[in-house]
Amino acid sequence: MNGHAALVTAVAAFTACTLATPVLRRLALRWELTDRPGGHKSHRRPTPYLGGIAIMLATVVPTLALAGPAVPRIAGILVGAVAMALLGLIDDVAPLPPPTRLAVQGLAAGVVVTSGVVAPVTGGRLDVVITVLWIVVVTNSFNLLDNMDGVLGGVTAVGAALLSAAAFVSGQPETGLLLAALSPAALGFLLYNWAPARIFMGDAGSLFIGFTLASSAALLVTGTGPGTAVAGLLLPTFVATVDTGIVLLARRRAGRPLLQGGSDHLSHRLHRLGLSKRLTALALTALAAAAGLADLAMTLGLIAPAIAAIGGVAAVFVAVVLPQRVPVYPSIRPRTSIRVRG
Repeated sequence: MNGHAALVTAVAAFTACTLATPVLRRLALRWELTDRPGGHKSHRRPTPYLGGIAIMLATVVPTLALAGPAVPRIAGILVGAVAMALLGLIDDVAPLPPPTRLAVQGLAAGVVVTSGVVAPVTGGRLDVVITVLWIVVVTNSFNLLDNMDGVLGGVTAVGAALLSAAAFVSGQPETGLLLAALSPAALGFLLYNWAPARIFMGDAGSLFIGFTLASSAALLVTGTGPGTAVAGLLLPTFVATVDTGIVLLARRRAGRPLLQGGSDHLSHRLHRLGLSKRLTALALTALAAAAGLADLAMTLGLIAPAIAAIGGVAAVFVAVVLPQRVPVYPSIRPRTSIRVRG
């Protein structure tokens, strides 16, 4: 499998998603599958879903056509990823309880691990559990990252492209082909999701993307050492991981429910600092590119795995802590017992 196959896959995925997205947008409007404004949501009018189905089809079909289901590990990832897209679609139509979502995600991650994908973080049997948990957590982290026009599409387009390059370099062309389809599919969708968005990918798209990237990253580090495993899991998913860390830490400190939605993500904080939605999407895409380049440099042998792992963990810590200084919650004025005469 060579660069020609990757190029054909990329062109096919981009074309398919570019053509399918407006069709699915019209269907979503006809079927009233829209995300309505309200609460912490920033869009002002109902916006159709189903963009994620276009991304899924544009990724899976070219990959199967050129790589086929012959490689068990790739087949396991594709089965789980399609299951995530269907789970997300159901959740978009009729929200599911969190335990149901987690159960399905755990089963899908189990399929990937059963096919032979295990990240050697500790070198023992615990790695199976760690890999399943990591895939589930990162899948939901990408779901949370889809909170502003253009953000997840841009992060995916760049992140998947660099991870695809790392896959080809490390001698895993089938994984590279899968990611070479996901990246241009996200780019084709981004044409319609760039602010102001005309369509959303919904949970169907964000869960599909998160699962595919998390599983692919775990596959690429299978059979390596602990340093490579830690860096190889963390760097390709850096933006989503940091965003989830920021939200969980902020809500814990503020005494807010951890699983309740809100405008306290990294994108919202950048927006509060004065960046427009488009600049925010570009900033987070650039951050994903920096982390992806670091992962690729490690794969090429330009950075030692231990240094990449330590640097990645340190960068996550800094990136989670610093944004806490940006106020996102309404200030609560202290109550006084002094009565003021009118």
